[in-house]
Amino acid sequence: MATGMSAVAPDSAQAQAKITVPHSQSMVALIGSDDEFLRLVENAFPECDVLVRGNEITLTGTPGDVGIIEVFFSEMLALLRSGQPLTAESVERSISLLRTGARPSEVLTSNILSNRGRTIRAKTLNQKRYVDAIDNNTVVFGIGPAGTGKTYLAVAKAVQALQAKRVNRIVLTRPAVEAGERLGFLPGTLSEKIDPYLRPLYDALHDMIDPDSIPRLITSGTIEIAPLAYMRGRTLNDAFIILDEAQNTSAEQMKMFLTRLGFGSTMVITGDVTQVDLPSGTTSGLRVVGEILEGIDDVAFCRLTSRDVVRHKLVGRIVEAYDRYDAERAPK
Repeated sequence: MATGMSAVAPDSAQAQAKITVPHSQSMVALIGSDDEFLRLVENAFPECDVLVRGNEITLTGTPGDVGIIEVFFSEMLALLRSGQPLTAESVERSISLLRTGARPSEVLTSNILSNRGRTIRAKTLNQKRYVDAIDNNTVVFGIGPAGTGKTYLAVAKAVQALQAKRVNRIVLTRPAVEAGERLGFLPGTLSEKIDPYLRPLYDALHDMIDPDSIPRLITSGTIEIAPLAYMRGRTLNDAFIILDEAQNTSAEQMKMFLTRLGFGSTMVITGDVTQVDLPSGTTSGLRVVGEILEGIDDVAFCRLTSRDVVRHKLVGRIVEAYDRYDAERAPK
């Protein structure tokens, strides 16, 4: 791709760049069917004109906007060359990444797992940092609001480690803390009462492993899904261990869990400190563990925000609205 930039206005408030798209690349794949992706760029940079003629794209606007859009098209071509098709979601995320100084081609092409034609990868810069932290540390805390992929990416890394034979088993656990319902009022046996608390972990596994093989892996002990109370007194060697919903552990439970770590194991602890369901007066172990372990070698803390929400767009807006509401009512 050839590019060039030259001023087209005497006051230097305007700049221009011309991008020539190689004939080997499809312009439709780059700008979208019915110019869908092009409109997303125009909406994101309303003060910049984007003109497409043949295999040439001309950008006119402020130097900052023109520079970002020029890099954007270069990055999108790199994604297409890697075999990754563009979608409206990936285009919007790429624009957001570029505004933070990150390269979409580095973040969005880092595949974790592929299953049944579906590829799991980080979608934001903080998610990429989270995944990299899991690769480079023994204990990792993923802290952030709902929808940021904390648990999903951790389970994907666990399955990846199991398939690569870096661990012998996966241990997934959650505290069985009520969020509005009491265990005693739920129907069924104790196992059936506990199952709803562990269902999100089953759901993540079903996206990554052939569903027919999951019961066999659980029966053999290769995958274990159990409440946190089942971890007491154990030492977990050669395992990938995930503690989900860690905001609902007490300080004592958090210490108990962390000291289960054995040789050859990786631990990932995920949670959202804004959604604590513990009884009044009980301190969340996730809220205090940062003060206790911050700065210890081989322990990483990754904090995700509403900008990392990868569910429906409205989820991110809901999280931001609640953050504003809490901030306005917090003690001065």
